[in-house]
Amino acid sequence: MKHPSQAEIERRKIVGINAETVTDNTTTDYPGHWPGEDHEWNIDTFRDNFHVEFHQNDPLLASFSLIGVDASIANAFRRIMIADVPSLAIEYVFMANNTSVIQDEVLAHRLGLVPFKGGREGLHKFLKWYKKPADGDEDPGNFDYNTIRMELNVECTHNESAAEDEEDPNKLFHHANVYASDIKFDPIGRQSQYFSGENAIAPVNPDILIAKLRPGQAIECSMHMHKGAGSDHAKFSPVATASYRLMPTIDILQPILGADAEKFAKCFPRGVIGLEKVTRKEAAQKGSGYEGHEGELKAVVKDPMRDTVSRECLRHAEFKNKVKLGRRRDHFIYSIESAGQWESDAIFLESIAHLKEKCRKLEGQIVNMVR
Repeated sequence: MKHPSQAEIERRKIVGINAETVTDNTTTDYPGHWPGEDHEWNIDTFRDNFHVEFHQNDPLLASFSLIGVDASIANAFRRIMIADVPSLAIEYVFMANNTSVIQDEVLAHRLGLVPFKGGREGLHKFLKWYKKPADGDEDPGNFDYNTIRMELNVECTHNESAAEDEEDPNKLFHHANVYASDIKFDPIGRQSQYFSGENAIAPVNPDILIAKLRPGQAIECSMHMHKGAGSDHAKFSPVATASYRLMPTIDILQPILGADAEKFAKCFPRGVIGLEKVTRKEAAQKGSGYEGHEGELKAVVKDPMRDTVSRECLRHAEFKNKVKLGRRRDHFIYSIESAGQWESDAIFLESIAHLKEKCRKLEGQIVNMVR
């Protein structure tokens, strides 16, 4: 059994980015592809190669790298975060009065898309899934542990203290604009134990515009919020966006000096390529390509993660055969933007729990099938 060198292993992980084509974009590290080599999956090998690197970890935005996994696993996490991790959203709107210019169904849709926040323990441990009652069942099945009640009561009136020549509607009228902050939480049962003070159910952003009113117009409605998943409706997705990209690679094969180096740096986003002076040691080294160029600027790769792989440098003849672009197949850079109910990194941890549960169910089904 032969073993490829580490350099060969790294080469096989790179997707080639050429001027007009993309090459080596399929995985080859599986049994039987390379004659005489053993690529059977091994837990110890996976444990040695896999690691996570965090680049940013804020409550609403996280960026991190998963290194050493297959694209199928990376994409499974992304899809679970979007479609399976549960969150709370307005499901039913009971309209008592709506004299605004927005139709009832459009207004209900806008209200459903408003993201809400609340106490984490209450959202993820106390609240249960809502089960729709069967046909003919008079009990709607709404309880404190599966339904959150919200109210919106706004009426537009004249501002008697406004100046006669005032033209700004916000100064001429009271409640000319209806914002998410006008939605009020109406706790029932044990909800006040979990959702009070800073933990109360409230819009993530109070300044979301819902409707515009003029004197004589009003909106009066109550709403029921339920726990749901993005696979049922996008309003239940806990992320505004969850995406990943492959780690870019930039290899400078031949020295790029002087004005060419400055032009080369401009072909990439700021911070990807740096300019450094050729040292005396480099200029004295035979075969380095820097002989006689001491003190001149040279192009060096600083931060390839910032690159967007636009391939702009491949359009210029002076850089032909001097640079090689690629992407690392097993290095996934995630960007997760939370809608507000979950912390961004917690969404990913929850997706891991969901994938483990899916694997347990699959294992059980396979065992039952064999029996």
